[in-house]
Amino acid sequence: QGQLVESGGGLVQPGASLRLSCEDSRRTFRGFIRTWFRQPPGKNRQFLAAIKWTDGDGPPHYSDSARDRFTISRDATKNTVYLRMTSLKPEDTAVYYCGAGLYWTDQESSYDHWGQGTQVTVST
Repeated sequence: QGQLVESGGGLVQPGASLRLSCEDSRRTFRGFIRTWFRQPPGKNRQFLAAIKWTDGDGPPHYSDSARDRFTISRDATKNTVYLRMTSLKPEDTAVYYCGAGLYWTDQESSYDHWGQGTQVTVST
């Protein structure tokens, strides 16, 4: 059974940067669409970014809220997808989840596989 494992979250001050990682340690999801969502306290899970596994399949897709400060990337040799976040704000506080699916979409329900999440807290 496949397993996605997020890491890299933590407590940071406003303006800081973080890089989250999502490892597919069992190489189950090679070729899948990979995505990052987040769930702020008391809110639904929100789409941030998605990336295809092959360079020739087109650029990543971002939500409007993520486009300017977040960057999704992948390292196929490590079976890992990253989310680089810059200029973090208190409103970025959330649990961040990575997912894998077969469809190019920003809909949570279309992704069948999720990691356990990693907490990001932005506060002074």
